[in-house]
Amino acid sequence: MKKLVPWIVVLGILAIIGLWIANVYNGFVAAQEEVESAWAQVENQYQRRSDLIPNLVATVKGYATHEQETLEGVVAARAKATQVTVDPTNMTTEQLAAFQSAQGELSQALGRLLAVAESYPDLKANENFRDLQAQLEGTENRITTARNLFNESARAYNTSIRRFPNNLIAGIFGFEKRPYFEAEPEAQKAPKVEF
Repeated sequence: MKKLVPWIVVLGILAIIGLWIANVYNGFVAAQEEVESAWAQVENQYQRRSDLIPNLVATVKGYATHEQETLEGVVAARAKATQVTVDPTNMTTEQLAAFQSAQGELSQALGRLLAVAESYPDLKANENFRDLQAQLEGTENRITTARNLFNESARAYNTSIRRFPNNLIAGIFGFEKRPYFEAEPEAQKAPKVEF
């Protein structure tokens, strides 16, 4: 019996280590799923914005027929933005930057379209246009919220896989750091206001 005690102790220690590894691994999987779920919400909000654009363009087109270049710019930016996709299970900083750049171009094109609309009082008074503009503004707020949630989920995941001794398990099983949404370079400079 005394000869079995060391083996029982070793087996007990191995069982505890095995349970710890399983617990850490499962925590990584849960955090990874949280990041992917948050990414799905980001895509959902961008898709909502993309779905609003054809109606907005059609409404503006009826009033601003000689603003064809601006309208085509919005349509082209929308097409480009919908073509750039990111695989949430294998997301890289470069993929996220390309996605963010395409969405930024679409935001700029929409800004130009809304600026053009200011020149048309009948368009600004159009109920459909006002409703679409309000929905677009609400969607932009939702996008910001979804991006923040994604960044928070990515931060929690990244922190968990980088902590010692969890980083050893993350390295063994191939859990890699997830990128963040970052502010556009233009956001670093304060706008210059002149009166």
